[in-house]
Amino acid sequence: MPILAEPDLTKAPQEEGLTAHQAEERLAQYGPNDPSPRVSRSEFLEFLHLFFNPLIVILLIASTVAAFLGELLNAGLIFGMVLVGVGINFVQTYRSKRAVELLRARVAPTATVLRDAAWQEIHRSEIVPGDLVRLSAGDLVPADARLLVARDLFVQQAALTGESMPVDKEALPRPSDLSAGPAAPDLVFLGTSVVSGTALARVLVTGPRTAFGSIAERLAMRPEETEFERGLRLFGLLIMRTVFFLVLFILVLRVALHKDALESLIFAVALAVGLTPEFLPMITSVTLAKGAVRMAQVKVIVKHLSAIQNLGSIDVLCSDKTGTLTRGEMSLEKILDAAGQPAERPLLLAYLNSKFETGIRSPLDATILQAQVSHAEEYSKRDEIPFDFERRRLSIVVDQKSAAGSRHLLITKGAPEGILTLCVACEMDAQRVPMDQAAHQRCAQLYQTLCADGFRVLAVAWREVQLTDGLSVQDERELTLAGFLAFSDPLREDAALAQQALVRDGVQLKILTGDNELVARHICQQLGVTDPPTVLGEELEHTSDAALGHVAEQTMLFARISPMQKHRVILALKHRSHVVGYIGDGINDAPSLHAADVGISVSTAVDIARDAADLILVEPGLNVLHGGIIEGRKASANVLKYLLMGTSSNFGNMFSMAAASLFLPFLPMLPLQILLNNFLYDLAQVTIPTDNVEDQQLRSPQRWDLRLIRNFMLAIGPVSSLYDFLTFYVLLAVFHASEPLFHTGWFVESLATQTLVLFVIRTMGHPLRSRPSRPLTVTTLLIVLIGVFLPFSPAAHILGFTALPAKYFAFLIFAAVTYLVLVELVKRRLFAAHRP
Repeated sequence: MPILAEPDLTKAPQEEGLTAHQAEERLAQYGPNDPSPRVSRSEFLEFLHLFFNPLIVILLIASTVAAFLGELLNAGLIFGMVLVGVGINFVQTYRSKRAVELLRARVAPTATVLRDAAWQEIHRSEIVPGDLVRLSAGDLVPADARLLVARDLFVQQAALTGESMPVDKEALPRPSDLSAGPAAPDLVFLGTSVVSGTALARVLVTGPRTAFGSIAERLAMRPEETEFERGLRLFGLLIMRTVFFLVLFILVLRVALHKDALESLIFAVALAVGLTPEFLPMITSVTLAKGAVRMAQVKVIVKHLSAIQNLGSIDVLCSDKTGTLTRGEMSLEKILDAAGQPAERPLLLAYLNSKFETGIRSPLDATILQAQVSHAEEYSKRDEIPFDFERRRLSIVVDQKSAAGSRHLLITKGAPEGILTLCVACEMDAQRVPMDQAAHQRCAQLYQTLCADGFRVLAVAWREVQLTDGLSVQDERELTLAGFLAFSDPLREDAALAQQALVRDGVQLKILTGDNELVARHICQQLGVTDPPTVLGEELEHTSDAALGHVAEQTMLFARISPMQKHRVILALKHRSHVVGYIGDGINDAPSLHAADVGISVSTAVDIARDAADLILVEPGLNVLHGGIIEGRKASANVLKYLLMGTSSNFGNMFSMAAASLFLPFLPMLPLQILLNNFLYDLAQVTIPTDNVEDQQLRSPQRWDLRLIRNFMLAIGPVSSLYDFLTFYVLLAVFHASEPLFHTGWFVESLATQTLVLFVIRTMGHPLRSRPSRPLTVTTLLIVLIGVFLPFSPAAHILGFTALPAKYFAFLIFAAVTYLVLVELVKRRLFAAHRP
């Protein structure tokens, strides 16, 4: 642990927060509270950065060489197309980034600070040295700070120390030096989280100067490659290899055939540009960003763009039932003693336990605290044994003041199955009786009946204790069962329909809950699943990781499982090649949110869960998430359209051009014309992110498959080349074309066919029954019209074009129509073979 210098806080009020003016000054002095700040470039530098694309550099070199040799017109036109292409890329990408940044700002981590004598929520990045912050269970510690006041504070420091168990923290009369690190009991650090308790702390250092900042670079290593990113990388390698070998082959052969070397070089460069989908990063960014904006409209906030594609690929969704399947609105229905008779004492003890606990209050606690109880003011807190997911209970020690004196009670509240084993007595009809075997069976039968009726049940027990230096879980023994509290949590109105929609669309729902299996089974029955395959947490303890994968695939309901067992289930499903989504909102859900392909939380979740999630649901419920999954599939489908376009007809045209250059006495198309053709072709596809996606593509997970892209290249590319060679024959044999006429005729034919084929490739079904978006229709037809108009425009001579005879357009219509029909037939066979 490096020694970190403490800033001078002598000017900061020691018992008050900062003023807004002081905070501004310190923010300017110390910078934003970001442990690993990213270096942001200005818009101008971002624009210049786009010119460092290898293909752009080659084009600029070619333009410079042409200018040096006196070809000023060609040089200017090449440079102009580069400038326009980079400009479009910059504008679209910049707008997309801004949209995503605005969405992320809505779910940025916050902290509670005292500013201008008032507590307020601010973004964590605005925290400065000297701020007074308030911490409570579930909070992320916003900076390195010294505790001024702490109450039953336990902090998880695994990010700094590697220790999985929370550690006790307290304020000290003699402050520790910051260099003592996480071992100091009165210091808390950025990157850690509060498990239970409350505290006030004075911020000492922020940002890169924190202990976490010193290791942030190592912790911020590139995350594991997603399926989408891996697919893009493999696609890039496929294109790169194809371009390299084809261009090198053409260049060597043309030089061997004693063709002009400079002309051959520029032609080869033009071919490379034509083969490369240089707009792919922009199309991907814009498509995913538009998907993020649409998802925000259906109440899903995206934190990481790559999660959109992964969301569309989900085939397994793991979730707790509370708040997702049920409303999360608890209602206290029954208060019973151990004999099953109505009683008041269990409620009083549960109320005291919930009132004095310092951990995250569950919805059950909130419901208990809304109840009216008598004599609660007679009790004061003395100690606490925090909740954990292994014991599944929490204990409070209170003093009871009365006329007869005072006594110390340990009150335990939690899962009935765990508490019953600790009891030696129970209360029946206001009498304390021994917990013999018969009484134990009656109590167990009582809570199981309540669970089977769909109630969530808490047991409450107590014992008198003698105060010592500190209590531990070993003191939870020889208890007296006071009774049970039964709560109802109604099923959400849309849960059954949403679950059916997920199943219809290829997503399995698996319920991972710490609750009793009887309660969870009741929920499943309300969903229409009468006998869900069920596995209990105790069974998972004896299941190997290898066997768990098969078990997890066959099981819908996992009950009474711990957070670490949830984590094991998710990893087991991933190892079986499933794309897994996980919904979590609690302190201990962070490992599972990280492990899942898509971590999903809700806006009301604790900071730790929201920080670990990829997506945030503004409103809970499966229907909201289902809408997000559909939007993810739309974004994936539109990216795939661009990839299929770039590797089908475009590849065929470039291959035809390369082959023709070896046998014709002149170039089949001038380098400038190739670049113009490619530029217009790419321009037609800029609006693909706006395109409609048919239902067929939304009804199953969209998994990345490089085989489909490769098969499109190998099947539709030759079809495109076939029509190119037909065009060569017609131009030479029918129209006896000169070099300018040949260039013009093929430019128009190749642009028209490879652009119009978008209407066929964009859909898996019949192109006449699937309507493209209006922007895509307009840009595609407009580009074709521009291609037809160019030979008759004033710029025709500059571009090397000549007017086409009227009869050629009859051939163009015939070629375009029959080409689209043939591509449709080949496409159907490809999709049929690809369909599982």
